[in-house]
Amino acid sequence: MSASPDPILWITNDTCALGPYRADLIETYWRWEQDPALLVGYGRQSPESLEARTEGMAHQLQGDNLRFTVYDLTSGEPVPAGVATLLPDDPVRTAEYIVMLAPEARGRGLGTQATRLTLDYAFHITNLRMVWLKVLAPNKAGIRAYEKAGFRTVGAMRQAGYWLGQVCDEIVMDAVADDFTGPSVITPLLRR
Repeated sequence: MSASPDPILWITNDTCALGPYRADLIETYWRWEQDPALLVGYGRQSPESLEARTEGMAHQLQGDNLRFTVYDLTSGEPVPAGVATLLPDDPVRTAEYIVMLAPEARGRGLGTQATRLTLDYAFHITNLRMVWLKVLAPNKAGIRAYEKAGFRTVGAMRQAGYWLGQVCDEIVMDAVADDFTGPSVITPLLRR
């Protein structure tokens, strides 16, 4: 699938870009969200109808959360490949992070790159102090990707989730601005 003729790309690196969350991609986002591997990874038990997802999109576009379309740049042109979201808690300058990748985009390091770009945006544009996430303990690939992007394990919520029908822990990870060493794609833009 290709993007619109000229997608807006806010920040990029060699393989990945973040751009605006797009209402015209609702069916694509919905298709990704129904993937069985994603349902298991999020601990969800049931798919969502396109109608319900479309209604939810209207609320998301009006909300205060930061949502990005993740683009894969490896083919030479931007191809939508996922969604990255920051759910801010403004009074304390923190946010929860959620990422979703299309099935065809997984296993190539794109999740790590999208997470790094999102952290770069969070710390250098949104001025957050800390970003945190929850990941199901059996999701070893997800944990490795988050660690490569700069997250550290800070604890576990015992028996808080399900993985393939079995109760499991949710691992809590965080990244703080002081530890973010980059590489930043934003700070060089300000040094011109």
